[in-house]
Amino acid sequence: MVKRLKLNEKTLRDAELRPGVSYQIFDTEVIGFAARVQSSGARTFTIDYRHAGRQRRMNIGRWPEWSVTAARERAKELRRAIDEGRDPLAVREDFREAPRMKDMIDRYIAEHLPKLAKNNAGDQVSMLRKMLEPAWGNKLVTEITKSDVARFLDFVAEGRPRPCKAKPNNRARKLQGHKPTPIRANRMGEVLRKMFTLAMEWEWRADNPAQGFHRRIEQARERFLGPEELTRIAAVLDSAEDQRGAAIIRMCMLTGARVGEVRTARFEQFNLDYVIWSKPAATTKQRKIHRVPISQEVVTIVRQRQMVVPHGNPWLFPGETVGQPVREIRRFWARVQKEADLPDVRIHDLRHTFASLLVSGGASLEMIGRLLGHSQMQTTQRYAHLMDSPLRAGVDTVASILRPRPRLVHDAAQDDAGLTKSA
Repeated sequence: MVKRLKLNEKTLRDAELRPGVSYQIFDTEVIGFAARVQSSGARTFTIDYRHAGRQRRMNIGRWPEWSVTAARERAKELRRAIDEGRDPLAVREDFREAPRMKDMIDRYIAEHLPKLAKNNAGDQVSMLRKMLEPAWGNKLVTEITKSDVARFLDFVAEGRPRPCKAKPNNRARKLQGHKPTPIRANRMGEVLRKMFTLAMEWEWRADNPAQGFHRRIEQARERFLGPEELTRIAAVLDSAEDQRGAAIIRMCMLTGARVGEVRTARFEQFNLDYVIWSKPAATTKQRKIHRVPISQEVVTIVRQRQMVVPHGNPWLFPGETVGQPVREIRRFWARVQKEADLPDVRIHDLRHTFASLLVSGGASLEMIGRLLGHSQMQTTQRYAHLMDSPLRAGVDTVASILRPRPRLVHDAAQDDAGLTKSA
């Protein structure tokens, strides 16, 4: 027969221990509420009930961490839920098995990032592992709210102290102050929006808390080289000992291609008869094949590389590692910056300069977008303001037509005389 008592602190304190056996003392006040006494001396509050024909037992908590009064109140709440047809143990199990943010991060990295360009994927992995996972890793996917997203992006936008690059590279170098990183916050917001969109497809939650996140104002860097600066760079490249690096920079200047596209170019991509460069999808940022016309100067560079590169090597610019292209030219570019006295110019600024020269030559934004391989027109719109010069020339032409004809001195004198007579 089931043992029933009015559970209280004294009952649990004086409960008999049975070696190798655990038993329950059921409460007389709440149906199914009991204290389970184990042979080890531990005492745990439980509630027994039936749901959908199944016998269920759910632990409430351990005594004395839970008092009898608190455990009984909790048992009453659970009893009401059971009487309403709910299964509280299933709810707890679902909560324990519910996906957490670290699970979503792992799945996003495993399933979505392989579809992106290598550099983009690596950058997102860094953001997710270093910033998002430490902050939200143990939270449930369904717990994240719009307010959580806003606070987290505010934290990212504040930035963090970084080692001072001007100091020697050692442990004692001091940290700089907080450097705001609004663009980083925007990129993180875009990643969160995509992650929660996928979470909706995976049926992990019903809405997207990152949709419509606050986007910080981005001041796009615009550095265009003038003719005199281009001449200085050309002179440095002509006299450089590393003509492989010089050829890479020349191709960036002549094609507007990204340095990664030039660095990993293969001979098979160039049709010198039709003067076309076909960039494979694997090397382009838009992940699509990009065919562009090339100038005779680029054809000359390719032919020169054919004479220099050993026969059978597919890379236009082979690196030190056998079978691989050149990995980086940052050190070479640093020397070019120093010798050309252009410390603020990046290699990517050569791409912007290429676009600016196209504009000055009368090219349309659509043509510029195709040559640069932009998948979205809004990316090309950053060069729209460069088209002010031809517009201004048109305005000046109209003004020159409508401008009043200069009056001669004797005409003005005659007008003055006429006015005198009238007076």
